[in-house]
Amino acid sequence: MKIAILTLGTRGDVQPYAVLGRALKAKGHEVTLSTAKNFEQLVGSYGIEFVPVEADFQEVLDSEDGKKTLKGNPFAIRKNLKTWVYPLIANSLEVFYKLAVESDLVLYHVKTLADSFADQFPEKMVRASVLPIVEPTKEFKNPSFGGLPIPKMFNRLSYTLSNQSLKLLSKPIGEFRVKFQLPKKFTVPNVKNIYAMSPSFLPTPKDYSATSKFNGFWYDDSTEELSKELTDFIHDGEKPLLITFGSMPSKSKFNLIKAVGKLVETLKVRVIIVKGWGFEKDLLADNSKIKIIDSVSYQTIFPLVKAVIHHGGIGTTAECLRAGIPFMICPILYPIGDQKFWGELAYNKGIAVKPIPLSKMTEAKFIDSVSELLNNQELYENSIAMKTRIHHEDGIEKTIEEIEKQGKTVSSVNADNNYIKE
Repeated sequence: MKIAILTLGTRGDVQPYAVLGRALKAKGHEVTLSTAKNFEQLVGSYGIEFVPVEADFQEVLDSEDGKKTLKGNPFAIRKNLKTWVYPLIANSLEVFYKLAVESDLVLYHVKTLADSFADQFPEKMVRASVLPIVEPTKEFKNPSFGGLPIPKMFNRLSYTLSNQSLKLLSKPIGEFRVKFQLPKKFTVPNVKNIYAMSPSFLPTPKDYSATSKFNGFWYDDSTEELSKELTDFIHDGEKPLLITFGSMPSKSKFNLIKAVGKLVETLKVRVIIVKGWGFEKDLLADNSKIKIIDSVSYQTIFPLVKAVIHHGGIGTTAECLRAGIPFMICPILYPIGDQKFWGELAYNKGIAVKPIPLSKMTEAKFIDSVSELLNNQELYENSIAMKTRIHHEDGIEKTIEEIEKQGKTVSSVNADNNYIKE
């Protein structure tokens, strides 16, 4: 099959789809991934074709207006709609639609707004999601609102806002449809949904449609060697603790650097810090029990450390689960954002300590939580059990089975249509 994969966002919105694309190519399919132009090198490293979109979400998020938008500043949101959101949509929809027309099957992230042209060929459109934030369920609230105290009776209702993007962005979408001579008014059809989510970690809701299921995480099977210097540090004593808060800007009320230095001394633990959270490297460089690195492959290093402290992104969470190690989530996106949701879920399953948003953390809470993370043996036993269950899911293989099954459905529909025409 000729398969198009459409996605937009930051690295976490792109890499899982590149992993899936490479696996599909290995099965003999012709795969093209379309996303922001700044991911060309990343996508190319997975050996699949790339079609660029003139957009760079990370650049926008790193800008002053982008940071204000993340905080919900209404003036920044309104300004950015006109300066970069609308132009981005106009360009991306045109690129995505042309690619979709040429393809036998289309896998798409909801952020691409491909729902806005799914009515043209619904049988070949597959909504592929890393996060279950669109399809309503009464079993859990929308993960995007992980920090809000939403009563269970309103779980289904919490998905309403996530499904308003087509209405909120009706102007550029309408202009796109007119340009391609599509009816301006349309209804989003019911399409097949697949999720890169482990059913062992979060079971598929019983009230989902029959075409929706959690197949397991889309794990990358590539390996990356660690430097000799880092490997030597890891093996020079007890397993170290790893701290990483990703690339998103973050703030805390307490001195995080000072707290890390203090926990090294009080808890007698060695620490690896992945320098993504914007601190001065020199402040901890002289401590022989602390190793600071710029970046690292999580799938390579996580099995070698004792536990992980991170911001709560689902990608980092999934790697902790695969490695079979407990973790502590300190959400940066809070109360809006999915990070607290994953932290609470992991805590309730006994594989992580209770999550505390970084903005609400104190030095005392930080050290107490890390102490529990390092010394609660039950966390380690539960993490190993979860690792075993996830290993048997084989998420990529099951996802491909679902995709190929849909491909056969498309072929059957096309054959019937050709028969009718003849």
